[in-house]
Amino acid sequence: MSQAFDVVVIGGGPGGYIAAIRAAQLGFKVACIDEWKNATGGPAPGGTCTNVGCIPSKALLQSSEHFDHANHHFADHGISATNVKIDITKMVGRKDTVVKQNNDGILYLFKKNKVTFFHGRGSFVKAVEAGYEIQVAGAKEETITGQQVILATGSNARALPGVPFDEETVLSNDGALRIGAVPKKLVLIGSGVIGLEMGSVWRRLGSDVTILEGLPTFLGAVDEQIAKEAKKAFDKQGLKIELGVKVGEVKTGKKGVSVAYTNAKGEALSIDGDKLIVSIGRVPNTIGLNAEAVGLQLDERGAIVVDAECRTSLKGVWAVGDVVRGPMLAHKAEEEGVAVAERIAGQHGHVNFNTIPWVIYTSPEIAWVGETEQQLKARDAKYKAGTFPFLANGRARALGDTTGMVKFLADATTDEILGVHIVGPMASELIAEAVVAMEFKASAEDIARICHAHPSLSEATKEAALAVDKRTLNF
Repeated sequence: MSQAFDVVVIGGGPGGYIAAIRAAQLGFKVACIDEWKNATGGPAPGGTCTNVGCIPSKALLQSSEHFDHANHHFADHGISATNVKIDITKMVGRKDTVVKQNNDGILYLFKKNKVTFFHGRGSFVKAVEAGYEIQVAGAKEETITGQQVILATGSNARALPGVPFDEETVLSNDGALRIGAVPKKLVLIGSGVIGLEMGSVWRRLGSDVTILEGLPTFLGAVDEQIAKEAKKAFDKQGLKIELGVKVGEVKTGKKGVSVAYTNAKGEALSIDGDKLIVSIGRVPNTIGLNAEAVGLQLDERGAIVVDAECRTSLKGVWAVGDVVRGPMLAHKAEEEGVAVAERIAGQHGHVNFNTIPWVIYTSPEIAWVGETEQQLKARDAKYKAGTFPFLANGRARALGDTTGMVKFLADATTDEILGVHIVGPMASELIAEAVVAMEFKASAEDIARICHAHPSLSEATKEAALAVDKRTLNF
């Protein structure tokens, strides 16, 4: 006889495992199904984020940044470091250890919260009186039922048409995190988050890196002033970024890869590389879910259709994260997972899409929340802007990292903060203050009046808020 659960979650990534834990906290009998495997075939919950995304990429970024500092910046601090070498095998091994720590942490949290974990692929069988029958295809096949089902199956890397990933020469984010030696020449297609982060890792370690971007503008979703500042920093580092290109034929062989493309001037060119990383976006993952068995509605992209509260077309079936509309961000998935669990319990789950922060973990880091200046202009909003450079921040000088700025955008009449944009050191941490402020409808004046520790990078946030009213104190 199959086990019956109040809530069954399919997918153990950020949206899924968090939804399962919150549902269990609310008193439900919960199961979570996830098929990710570690190197030995054991369970590896955490989804793309933990296994081949957010966590391992940050581990490699940290290692490569240490290497870069030792080679190029230690001398500024009076530290002599000669003949500095990088052991790629050990670096990748450390990354794998960090990933496993996160996998094991999730399994511990399931046990702590009494979530029943099934290692395998979950798919619909049919609707039943008690909810839905779900098949788990793993080491052993079994069937369970769930009165409520939360789908959190994530997304997959989008491949170039006719150029499948082999994860040896043509790499997705997965293969990019498992490169075993520093490639002499590395080509990337796509200058989004993955392209810039992976390009930064291998550029620091010695690769000649070229990024081909189809759009005519750099980081079009980022505030234009911030994007320009970031581009200057990347150019100075030697990260080559070509905009407005049209990629043609891609040839692979024993010696690597050759990419034909037309540049922004219309010139036909080609570039050779040892490896090619393709980062042109991601597609919702509904493969093997057997959505048709229960009539689950998908859109033209293959995403699961949901309403504003993450309800699908089926009663008692919900979906969160990358597999639905909205930004493909781990923290967005987590918030939706919590909100859905609370809605199932009759509470009022809350996700504010306007205050979801975005981060690119390059050096300098780029982070933002709310509207950009170009978006405000497009809707003819009346606004004020204020900026403050890290060049004038004492802590940034002491760190030896003064690239970038903080930018505030506020309503011209009410002074309510409409957007905050940062490029510079620890932008990923600094943006949290802006998120809190915007969630509570704060004004720029509110931030300007709050005492910030000295010396700290956060003082740049305060000064940018002061700059909205043209009264910075240190610039």
